[in-house]
Amino acid sequence: MKRLHVLLSIALVALGSTVAYAQQREVPYWASIRFEEMYMRVGPSEQYKIDWVYHRQGLPVKVVRVVEGWRLIRDQDGTEGWVSQSQLDPDPTAVVIGEGLAAMRDAPASNAGLKWNAEPGVIGALGDCTAGWCELDVEGREGWVDAERLWGDGAP
Repeated sequence: MKRLHVLLSIALVALGSTVAYAQQREVPYWASIRFEEMYMRVGPSEQYKIDWVYHRQGLPVKVVRVVEGWRLIRDQDGTEGWVSQSQLDPDPTAVVIGEGLAAMRDAPASNAGLKWNAEPGVIGALGDCTAGWCELDVEGREGWVDAERLWGDGAP
């Protein structure tokens, strides 16, 4: 029983330090929508009215301001509003932007083999970025995409 209490204490300390780190991040930074539905408010509290409802889990957003447990975010269209920090995921994602299909290649080069094509609006987990190319994983389909076709990569 005592060992269980010790393990629980260690777990709580580790969780607390992770939350504390997330609170201390410098803005701006990238995050993504954690759930299938997220409310954006006009101010940093549940007392403010809901201005927008997102229905895109994984959509990248830019955090531009921090107030206690709230984050002022900006989406790819430039819309800004406040969300609870608990609604955001720190794992990096990116969304395909621009016109037409975006090539997902087997190496970070325009002459590398074509693996997949992604339509604008497709969201994927963001991997490494190098020389103007980023690794993108769209539900297990991985490839390198020209960074100019992504929103959510690079310096926020």
